[in-house]
Amino acid sequence: MKVFRGDKFARMENPTPGKTYKKDILKELGSRGLHGVFGLVVPHSQGGEYHHHELGEHIIVIISGEGLEVVEGGEIPVKAGDVLYIPAGEKHTIVNRSQGELRYLAFMTQAPGKTDRVEQK
Repeated sequence: MKVFRGDKFARMENPTPGKTYKKDILKELGSRGLHGVFGLVVPHSQGGEYHHHELGEHIIVIISGEGLEVVEGGEIPVKAGDVLYIPAGEKHTIVNRSQGELRYLAFMTQAPGKTDRVEQK
């Protein structure tokens, strides 16, 4: 068993100051059907490309800060404590327009050793 302490991720220094940072948090555990990421989105930036997953579902837990989850072209405000569910096929990305950092933990289902991420143009 592994416990992820949200407060640890909420307080840690950004290993890439001034830049958005992502870390795979399940790979070293040998997870085969679940992918996990810690994400830190710096002010006035985006957490990644607008994309969808053909089969994978997401649970995203906002652990500090505030921002917007852009989903299918709409914007949904998110803040610390929110838990988001994103079904397979739904286009999304996270955006931080605030003055502070936005941090989250994301867990996604996936086939072992494969990615089904499709970036949108």
